[in-house]
Order: sequence, then C-alpha cells, then structure tokens
Amino acid sequence: MGYVIGLMSGTSLDGIDAALVDIQGNGRQSQVRLVDFLTLPFTPAEVDEIMACMDLGQSNVARICSLNFSLGYKFAEAAKAVLARNGISAREVLAIGSHGQTLYHQPKQEGNLVPSTLQVGEPAVIAYETKIPVVSNFRTMDMAAGGQGAPLVPYTEWLLYGDAEKSRLLQNIGGIGNVTLIPKNCGLDEVIAFDTGPGNMVMDEICKLLFNQNYDKDGLLAAKGTLNQGMLSDLLSMPYILEAPPKSTGRELFGKEFVLRLIEKYAHVAPYDLLATATYFTAKSIALNYEAFIFPDYPIDEVIVGGGGSYNKQLMAMLSELLEGKCRVMAQEDCGYSSEAKEAIAFALLANETMNHIPSNVPSATGAKEAVVLGNITII
Repeated sequence: MGYVIGLMSGTSLDGIDAALVDIQGNGRQSQVRLVDFLTLPFTPAEVDEIMACMDLGQSNVARICSLNFSLGYKFAEAAKAVLARNGISAREVLAIGSHGQTLYHQPKQEGNLVPSTLQVGEPAVIAYETKIPVVSNFRTMDMAAGGQGAPLVPYTEWLLYGDAEKSRLLQNIGGIGNVTLIPKNCGLDEVIAFDTGPGNMVMDEICKLLFNQNYDKDGLLAAKGTLNQGMLSDLLSMPYILEAPPKSTGRELFGKEFVLRLIEKYAHVAPYDLLATATYFTAKSIALNYEAFIFPDYPIDEVIVGGGGSYNKQLMAMLSELLEGKCRVMAQEDCGYSSEAKEAIAFALLANETMNHIPSNVPSATGAKEAVVLGNITII
C-alpha cells in the first residue's frame, strides 16, 4: 500500500479536485492520511463545452467523443500537479481513482431508455500521461448489478466516520445534496444513503443568471433576501423531495433548464428573494428527508456537512435552525477533515479497495442486488 490519488469533478463544475492520500491497509483496517489537495479550475471555455455536451439540444456524438479525451488530459494534469507539488514520483503511487465528469445519469428505466450512466475523462489518457494505473467508471458495475450507481461515497464514509458511540449523518452539499446514515456500531449492511435533492446547483445557477457570479460566497447574497412562501411551497411539492429511497438525482432534474423555468414563473419575485428561497429549499429538502426517512427509526447525534455548501453560512444557519433540538450540525472542518477534499479522498479509497479486489458499493444505498467490486482498471 502507499499513495493513491483521488480525482473528482462534480456537478458544480468548479474544476478537478485532486487528493493525494497515503493509505495503509484496506477495508476497516485502512489507515488514511490526506497528504495534499488541490483544485485545477476549469476555464470558462471548458465549462461551456461540458455544459453543451450535457444539453440535449446542443450535444452530439462528435462533441462528447472529443470531450472524453480532452478531459482525460485535464484529469492527468491535475494528478501530475499534486504529485509535483509534493515531490512524489509516479512509481510511488499505487493507483489513481478517477470519478470522471458525469454527462448523464439515468438511474431508472424511462420508456425505451434503460438505466444507465455516462462519465467522461478517458482513463487511457490519464494512465498514459501519468504512467499510473487508473481505476474509473465506478458507477457502472453497481448499475449492472441492478443498483442506481449512486451514491458511491457511503462505503468510504463508513470506513472513516463509523463510531461505536455516535450515530451520524454525513451530508454532502455539492451540486446535489446526498446523505449517508451511519448508525453507531453498525455493519456495512446497516448503512443507508440517498440523494436528498438539490445542493448548490439551483443556487449557483441563480447567481450566474441574476447576479453574474458563479456562486453565493458565504451566503451573503441570500442573506439580503426574504422567503417567498408561494415559490417555496411549489418547490417542496416536487415529487422527488419525498420519494422513498433508494433514489438519486442530478442536473437532469435540477439543472439550468429547471432554473430558467423557475425564474420565468417567478419573474415578479426580487432576485435576492429568489436566491434566499432557493437556499432555504436546499436546507428544507434535506431536513424533510431526515424527518421522513431517518428520524422515525434512528436517534441522530451529529450531522457532519461537507462539500462547497458547508461554506455557505446562510445555508448552514438555515439547516441548523431546522434541525435544532434534534441533532448537532457541524462542518467537516469541525471534525478535523476537509469539506473540499472529502469526495476526492473517497475516490482514492474506492480505488484502493478495487486494486485489492474488495467490493465497495453499498446495496442498501444503491439498490444493487449484491456487493460488487467497482470500477475498470486501466494499466500501462
């Protein structure tokens, strides 16, 4: 065992996160240390091209084919950058775990379209450029086994955050919100996880369209607005919010088209109020999912929030208020971890398990028929 690199690009399209992780052992015996973390930002042109390839009206086979390889070079650049910054050679690295960039995720049958998922960022390019084995396409084997291919991080959260005395919720707020329940002293088959709904995705798109900013830094813009109850009621009535797990979602439901329709429908609502309501929508959708699917059966001690949303002070204040008296809400940093690096670390851990032929999906979270080894291994 030794160094493993985790690469992650999420629905927020901020860039490629690269975590250099020292992993000794595997499974519950893993000893994990984050050595370094960096984000290689996407250029505006790269973001535009990714968005175009996600857009059913603009994308085509040629564009997706090209993006697959161009992002492969970008992922390789991120891996090489984190190695160079720490003076570590490729020979010292067991593997790179690359999530890739999700272009489309369809967890359920829709008409003639079978459950499927597509992540791009060609692993052969990453392997050739870095001279390191690459584990990629983590979602596909879980889907082949009848699962939704998401969420993928619960296994790693069970490894890192399982506690004999405390029942914990690990809430990630990236583009999408997802939660992992880890009851105290639990086995892997007792872990529950699912996507709660929007994370930052709706808020970020409102910021881009109405404020010419990529995101609401510290929640300062939302803090200037007030809730619009009509809009909030409309949002909370969406079937997904209280759909029973297992469930997963993405840009297909909460992306730019959704926000454009929202802005058009509520054109009479002031921009600050729109953003404040969208922020509360994220917090409330998380709380409603807890109340419906977690609190009735599990007393929770702590909610540990990770992802970019943990830095949004207005969002965190809303979530803390909604959960007051039920459990303590804290950020990853309050526990000595990094909110930014969490998912990249997860893919380093998943790659380590795959290289050791250890299953790392959580069937109780994804709906898969059985535990399977995740990912394809590309070697050079």
